[in-house]
Amino acid sequence: MPDSRTSAHRDSLKGARIARGASPWLLPTVATAALSLVRARKSRRAAAIAVPTTALAAGMLWFFRDPEREIARGRVISPADGVVQSIMPWKDGRTRVAIFMSPLNVHVNRAPLAGTVTSVEHVPGGFVPAFNKESENNERVVWHFDTELGDIEMVQIAGAVARRIVPYIPQGTKVEQGDRIGLIRFGSRVDIYLPEGVEVAVEVGQATTAGVTRIDRD
Repeated sequence: MPDSRTSAHRDSLKGARIARGASPWLLPTVATAALSLVRARKSRRAAAIAVPTTALAAGMLWFFRDPEREIARGRVISPADGVVQSIMPWKDGRTRVAIFMSPLNVHVNRAPLAGTVTSVEHVPGGFVPAFNKESENNERVVWHFDTELGDIEMVQIAGAVARRIVPYIPQGTKVEQGDRIGLIRFGSRVDIYLPEGVEVAVEVGQATTAGVTRIDRD
């Protein structure tokens, strides 16, 4: 099982790429930090401001990292970095695996299987913390993929801070397993629904890595 510390270290070595959709948050922060550093040479007050602004810019760069991954083999792989929050049988026979993403995780989500995107639906809602049960009614983007296992549903759920979900691809796009499909800014959750008869390989509390951790069992 991937260890979150190992994943973070690996990501730091491959963190040159910045996630698409980060610009509205990242550019103003980096610009402010750069300006404060320039002014710090002439003013103690500016120097004092430069410390937190530079730290914030560094944090933003870390948060919006988008490392390359060696995609694992398996029928269904994790769409998100995070921790398995719950595994719940659904009324229609499917099993929902919910993955909680903290602000420390990579927030670029990946396709759990190869197939065709048949639907990308934005659903308005609230912004309670993603670990809260009431987050079921949060703003979200619902994906459907036509795959070799049939229809696979995946849901990106915004959290208390994550108020923007950025899909990368539209309906009708063909994807390979592990392709980048979207970004959720800051803490959030991703749910994937496994078809009836597909056994879950992960357990509650287990760390997952998008594109690497296998979700189903043979």
